[in-house]
Formats: sequence, C-alpha cells, structure tokens
Amino acid sequence: MWVRIPPRAQIIVVRMFEDVLVHPPEIRARARQLFLAGGTVADTARAVGLPYRTVWHWCNDRPETKFQGTQHRCFRCRDGVDSPTDPKAYAYLLGLYLGDGHLVTTARVPVLRIYCSDAWPGLIEACDVAMRAVLATKVQRVQKQGCVGVQSYGIHWPCLLPQHGPGRKHERPIVLTDWQRPILEDHPGDFLRGLFHSDGCRTVNRVTTRGRHYIYPRYMFVNESADIMGLCQWGLDLLGIAWRMNRRNSLSVARRDAVATLDRHVGPKS
Repeated sequence: MWVRIPPRAQIIVVRMFEDVLVHPPEIRARARQLFLAGGTVADTARAVGLPYRTVWHWCNDRPETKFQGTQHRCFRCRDGVDSPTDPKAYAYLLGLYLGDGHLVTTARVPVLRIYCSDAWPGLIEACDVAMRAVLATKVQRVQKQGCVGVQSYGIHWPCLLPQHGPGRKHERPIVLTDWQRPILEDHPGDFLRGLFHSDGCRTVNRVTTRGRHYIYPRYMFVNESADIMGLCQWGLDLLGIAWRMNRRNSLSVARRDAVATLDRHVGPKS
C-alpha cells in the first residue's frame, strides 16, 4: 500500500539522508563543537563551509543543545564556572541596571532594557559593549523621546540579575547575592562607574562664603532606593572615598582627593 508523503516531510527525509551520507561525521562534530563553544549558527556555518540550514539542523537536533541562545554564556548555568567571563563588564552593567535598567520577565523571552540619555552617545555605546561582554549575542537600540533604550533579549538575564522583581526598585528590597558580592569587591570601581553613569553626575559647584567665591568639582548620586544608595556607599568605602549625604536621597563626593580618586574609576559620560 502506497502512502503519500507531504512535500515538507519529503524535504526533511531528504535532509536526514544528506546529513548521514554526504557530510562526514567529523564535520558535524566540528560544527557542534564550534556552536557549543559560543558561536552562532551563522558563524559556525561559515566556519565549516556549509549551508546555514544544515548546520542549524545539527545544532538543534541534539540533546546537548536543549537550551539555546545565551545558555552557553550564562556562567550561573554552567558546571564548574563560578564567575563571569568579563567580571569588570558585569560589575559595570549591574551598576547601570540598578540605576536606569529594567528587566521584563513576563514576556516569552526576558528582555533587559537600560535607558541612556541622547546627550551621552558614549554611554550608549559603553552599555551596548557591556551587554555583549556579559551575555548578549544581539543588542538593539530603540529611540525614545530624549533617550535610547539599549536592550537585549535572553532567557538567562534573570540568572545574572537576581535583583529583578515586580514594581519599582525603591519599593522592593535590593540585596546582593553571595556570588555577586565577591565580584563587586574585586571590581568596586567598575560598579561605581555604572551607578554614576546612570543615576549620577559630575558637576562644578559654586559657593560663596564671607564674600569669597569657591569653585570645585563634585560627584552627585541620586536614587530613591535606600538599598541601592547603601550599595553606592559600600562601593565608595571599599575604595576609601569620602562621601556624605546632602539630602535623604542624594549622596555627594566633594573632597578634592575623593573626587580625584573617583575620576580614575568613573570618568566622564562622553
């Protein structure tokens, strides 16, 4: 009895036989090795000189690749890996996220968005670079009114940013995990750079005392979350930088030596 096979099924059967008969096992093994090492399907296809669809079939039909996308870059989900590939970039990105970031986990694929002012194109680029260094394989820039939303979709962003949650950050606890704290202790300057690049600024302060005029630079950090403000204070203490609270939600670094030290770590928003 003859059974008619639908055209799409015929194509799949032909491709299965092509995989077995045409391409040697060592080519398939090399392609899978490149893919699991962090390459995209497109990069892997170019490296082995085969069509994209063929390599996609190899990379997506194996039990080892059950988790796709950013899984192989998430150090929290990999056995034997206890720190990010680029801890300086992670510390910086965490600071940006705590300041002006938002992680949406209700969509099918979580998306990390960090909003950067149009006035600081260098900051937009630095945010893009940090996302790619930490996890992202693709980063989009979405123009908003007065700012750019630098965003990346990835299933594993919640693994790396456990401070996410419903509601605004200042309305929920923001506490470092046991694995985050050592990273920031080793790279407090990068963490502070992210905080000040998001919710901070470097200004020139002018005061008049007893008829004499004084002009000096200072850093300001403003955030409604007491927990995030506490993390900023902690980072400054790690570097021995003097600070004071000039308002309930505002921190100031104004001493000459403290400003000079923070300059070396934070630098300008370019």
